[in-house]
Amino acid sequence: MLAKRIIPCLDIKEGRVVKGIKFLGLRDAGDPIEVAKIYDKQQADELVFLDITASFENRKTLIDLVEKIATNIYMPFTVGGGIRDIQDIRDLLNAGADKVSINTAAVKYPELVNQASAKFGSQCIVVAIDAKKLQAPGSKLQAPKWQVFINGGRTPTELEAVNWAKEAARLGAGEILLTSMDYDGTKDGYDLALTKAVSEAVNIPVIASGGAGNLEHFYEVLVNARADAALAASIFHYAEYSLKQVKEFLRDKGVVIRL
Repeated sequence: MLAKRIIPCLDIKEGRVVKGIKFLGLRDAGDPIEVAKIYDKQQADELVFLDITASFENRKTLIDLVEKIATNIYMPFTVGGGIRDIQDIRDLLNAGADKVSINTAAVKYPELVNQASAKFGSQCIVVAIDAKKLQAPGSKLQAPKWQVFINGGRTPTELEAVNWAKEAARLGAGEILLTSMDYDGTKDGYDLALTKAVSEAVNIPVIASGGAGNLEHFYEVLVNARADAALAASIFHYAEYSLKQVKEFLRDKGVVIRL
């Protein structure tokens, strides 16, 4: 059985780590290089860096900052934000990223996922999905559905999250980074229904994101919702829990985890 992963996330705006609630009300959480060093020392399984305004501002991600972080850490490093073409992916991999996370461009140009996985290998191509639950009339009698958003959660699309995850996997994505916009930053727990629906629909790893507030939340999403990894930000940035605490808790509950 593969070990479950615990992944801190650096949401970057104007060169600083930030965190908000439901993609709004962003507040400063520190210098990204120093924060990355802390997580490396705490033996995080991986680190995710998301330049959250790059796509909306129609610019590339912060290559210089990516390079500086990459030279200071010794764990797998995923970078996303502002990726538009194969050259952008090549630049980030050359800057030290191990994987790239594609969201807006994957929706607008699905062939990019196929081209990128063919050129660089599916193991380094992550498709990020930001999803919000659709509240349709009479939905209590129907299976829930989640709408996909792009441009850092600003722009709704006509895509449904579970169907888009399946298509992304078919196109060659090696992993899905799944963020619940409804639960993001709330600390109320992950969206278990969304995570389980996507995890059961695809045969590639799913990283659950959005809502971690206590130790039990990690267990619920990894075991009950079948996520392969759990991403979190606020509870680590503000030292409410350490990575060691989370991993030891999961180990004691019988979850296979790297310590």
